[in-house]
Amino acid sequence: MNTQLNSKKIIGLMSGTSHDGVDGALVEITRVGINNAISVNLLHNIHLPYPEKLRVKIRTAFNGNTEAICRLNFELGEIFALCANKLIAASGAKTSDIALVASHGQTICHIPPVRAKWGSTLQIGESSIIAARTGIVTVSDFRPKDMAYGGQGAPLVPLSDYLMFKKQGAITAVLNIGGMANVTILTESIEDLIAFDTGPGNSLIDDTVMLLSGGKHAFDKDGIIARGGILDKNLLNELMKHPYLKKKPPKSTGRETFGKTLSEDIFYNRYSHLKKEDIVCTLTHFTAKTIFNSISPYKPTEIIVTGGGVKNTYLMELLSGLFLPTGADIKNISEYGIPPEAKEAVSFAVLGYRALIGLPGNVPSATGASRSTILGKFTYP
Repeated sequence: MNTQLNSKKIIGLMSGTSHDGVDGALVEITRVGINNAISVNLLHNIHLPYPEKLRVKIRTAFNGNTEAICRLNFELGEIFALCANKLIAASGAKTSDIALVASHGQTICHIPPVRAKWGSTLQIGESSIIAARTGIVTVSDFRPKDMAYGGQGAPLVPLSDYLMFKKQGAITAVLNIGGMANVTILTESIEDLIAFDTGPGNSLIDDTVMLLSGGKHAFDKDGIIARGGILDKNLLNELMKHPYLKKKPPKSTGRETFGKTLSEDIFYNRYSHLKKEDIVCTLTHFTAKTIFNSISPYKPTEIIVTGGGVKNTYLMELLSGLFLPTGADIKNISEYGIPPEAKEAVSFAVLGYRALIGLPGNVPSATGASRSTILGKFTYP
């Protein structure tokens, strides 16, 4: 009996809260056996950086006017489409080979529900532009449907984490360090899966580096600035009292909480007396400590790390030191054949595939939604 029921080539497009560009991944997803099990094969991936002028527009849009956001929606649609077309050309595939483009878009605002009040979210990067420029059916806007059922709209990668990395008898944590840091604890049953945002990933570090460099540098390359600083315990202790860290999962956060406003308050006001490298050092410790405190209670045997944060060697050293006494094996996701920068694009390709074949993409135990549901909206060329 042939267990390969069908195979689809799908492009996943993702731009995270670091808003540094678009990651594109071309994957072949094959449905194998029963219970909707799949195999995922990454065929090619690229990163298309945002021009600096576009990055400024995106940062401005967080507090921007409606006309600016309206224009940016179409401009980003062109960039996402360009990424998809470049990916197709670089991979040697034909447009006719691609079943679907799955685009997460660029998050402009994410407001989780609070005390039974509905949340809301906005990702832009017009799907009509993507479909028109690529000639491929496009699925986008994954988060609102989960929120329509009372969920946080995040995290959405847990289902793909489970499908790709679950090991029988092992407790595996999949940690993504992007602008925010999020973790999936892979339980035996997908219905009991635990996933949430631990807090800031690179966001506070990146924003502070932007401030101290006058906008010349967007991140702390290899953690060099942090490594040259000294941990300030007063600042760290104050940050560790943040209300978000006391919340129980499911929970999600964003730059509205751990972003420019907080970075500027620390940099210019409350801790302006500190050396700037000491602030970056302390914020890096803060990210590491919040990740450790969030994950360690689940006693994982393996931690698979992905996202831009894996390139910050100082941050990774701090995490290794914190987890060393627990015996957890920390692995870079590249050991699984997926470059860290491609992982979330791969995840949204999987979510796109699920939508295409009519299967749910959210995990209610992770998002808090009242039910599982098919995610995304389809746009045709």
